[in-house]
Amino acid sequence: MLRLEGALRSYAWGSRTAIAALCGRTVPSAHPEAELWLGAHPADPARVVSTNGDGPGEDTSLLDVLEADPGGHLGPATLSRFGPRLPFLLKLLAAEEPLSLQAHPSAEQAAEGFAREEAAGLPLESPVRNYRDASHKPELVVALTRFEALAGFRDPHRTVELLAALEVPELDPYVGLLAGQPDSDGLRALFTIWITLPQSVLSALLPRVLDGCVTYLATHNGNGTAPFAEEVRTVLQLAEFYPGDAGVLAAVLLNRITLEPGQGLFLAAGNLHAYLHGMAVEIMANSDNVLRGGLTPKHVDVPELLRVLDFRPVDVPILEPEPAGPGEVRYRTPAPEFALSRIDLAPGSGAAPDVALPPCGPQILLCTSGSAGVECAGRTLQLAAGQAVWLSASDPAVTVRAAGEPAQLFRARLADVDARID
Repeated sequence: MLRLEGALRSYAWGSRTAIAALCGRTVPSAHPEAELWLGAHPADPARVVSTNGDGPGEDTSLLDVLEADPGGHLGPATLSRFGPRLPFLLKLLAAEEPLSLQAHPSAEQAAEGFAREEAAGLPLESPVRNYRDASHKPELVVALTRFEALAGFRDPHRTVELLAALEVPELDPYVGLLAGQPDSDGLRALFTIWITLPQSVLSALLPRVLDGCVTYLATHNGNGTAPFAEEVRTVLQLAEFYPGDAGVLAAVLLNRITLEPGQGLFLAAGNLHAYLHGMAVEIMANSDNVLRGGLTPKHVDVPELLRVLDFRPVDVPILEPEPAGPGEVRYRTPAPEFALSRIDLAPGSGAAPDVALPPCGPQILLCTSGSAGVECAGRTLQLAAGQAVWLSASDPAVTVRAAGEPAQLFRARLADVDARID
């Protein structure tokens, strides 16, 4: 059992208050804090924190710890399935502004793309690199606050209704295209046209669309009772952050989703999405492969994005946690690389004051509120909000216990076969 210190990532869309406040630091922070990585990704591994000489040293990364003893830390089951690497990456995510419009490749696409860019001699740190590893990146996000997102292509019939409701004559040809082919092929055609519009055409069309959005809200008094009020507001907000960006049009085609605290959203390969606002715990396969289509100053590769996108319309389900034992609930996904559960400790309330966790391979425990003790083999580590602990495959069972106040922890580990969705 080792204490972990996460790797803090600063991106322009991050928050100056959310992660700092959760971790008990002074707010606002000096820079936008977007993500706290808790894992062993080579780009930014978490570091092991020594307490009373019980760790390998302050300057040791979790990646180095695993490389020194992969069998002891990962266990034979993990090694046989995934090789000598931690298959998942756990994060805290705080979005103050919208993230880029993006999708992640399948395992086959990632392996092929990585090999192609390696053969071309493109450096891993190159800003125009798409594939920084050979892995796919299914991901699950669980809201800690109200969390807003765009995810998956909406039913084309509903999108036709939305576009028609804006009453923008310049949209008529595009409405007709999708109305005449309201399926994945129609979505592919319209998305491709919009995302590749010449700037002169986009500069003429986008203001008309935004005017239509403003008129739509004014007509409905902006009171939220209109059927597409949230979608239309989102288009206007994206245009403020990214004026003249083709991704603003593309966002019109996606489902608008709101997660309440405790609800989850799973994103499979090819799912076009953009997180808009809020704080969450996120877990994914241990990859950093992102194909961007807009709403970002970073590298955008439209042809490669089109190659990996899944244009099938979906009604993206919101995941509700399921009981997994006393004090613990889990979020079921089909991903073999990870499983995520939440542990709620509430001493003195009749709820679970402590929870016993049997050994089950490598695990990371992250405290997101309150404080808790993690007891293992006669030792106890105290975790405050924002702190985490690494449990190796060699560690025996542990008990987590609230430290006099309600506490919440998230538990990241490998998926059990019987806990996955077929």
